[in-house]
Amino acid sequence: MSFILALLGILFLSILGACTGSSVKIVDLTFPFDNQTIYWPNNKPFEREETARGVTPKGYWYASGRFSASEHGGTHIDAPIHFASMGMSLHEIPVDQLIGPAVMIDIRPQCQGNPDYQLTVSDLKEWELQYGHIEDGSLVLLRTGWGAYWPDKRQYLGSSTPHDPTTLHFPGFSPKAIDFLVHQRQIRGVGIDTASIDPGQSWDFRAHQILSKANRYALENVAALGKLPARGATVYALPIKIKGGTGGPVRIIALIP
Repeated sequence: MSFILALLGILFLSILGACTGSSVKIVDLTFPFDNQTIYWPNNKPFEREETARGVTPKGYWYASGRFSASEHGGTHIDAPIHFASMGMSLHEIPVDQLIGPAVMIDIRPQCQGNPDYQLTVSDLKEWELQYGHIEDGSLVLLRTGWGAYWPDKRQYLGSSTPHDPTTLHFPGFSPKAIDFLVHQRQIRGVGIDTASIDPGQSWDFRAHQILSKANRYALENVAALGKLPARGATVYALPIKIKGGTGGPVRIIALIP
């Protein structure tokens, strides 16, 4: 149903734009994949090799290549099975759950001077007082400001030894905030401009566990959240359809009326 509503919304915006002379703004929320792409410590990074590039003996241009990488790095999606044995694999997530309305919560002030800050339920309720109730089926995107550090691995992961996961420092969702969003707001997923929805100093990934057990997904290393309004955007997050995958690269775009 949300997929149909999203398509109807795009059609409405297109008609409205044609009538008023305005246009829908499209925002790319995806970092490119290259040799600078940040991956979770000790995970295989993105690698790409050109296997052909040039004019063939028959006179036409031909280029090709191959790439490899871990499932969790760059702008990517965590499927529920990542932290829940009975959760959906990547290919099982319904497409209509990957498209729909989004809200953007900006906690940069709270994160300044505190790289280990965790979004609280109070933060969420204060946001709702200003912008309104978070509707069922929303995608909740959290802006911490860490996207400004990409692709500096040491700054982005908050550590002089970014290969050691016990030394990381960056903000995230608190377990109570995820529990609130899942069980009291019925969201479809969350996203963040850091390497993990759990803060860098988490040792048990409780936010991941709660979200995954509720069969919701997470988007991590989301780019350009500063270009989104607090509400009103429609977000498309379409990953590679890896059968049995725990996650994978995702191209995320937002449509803003």
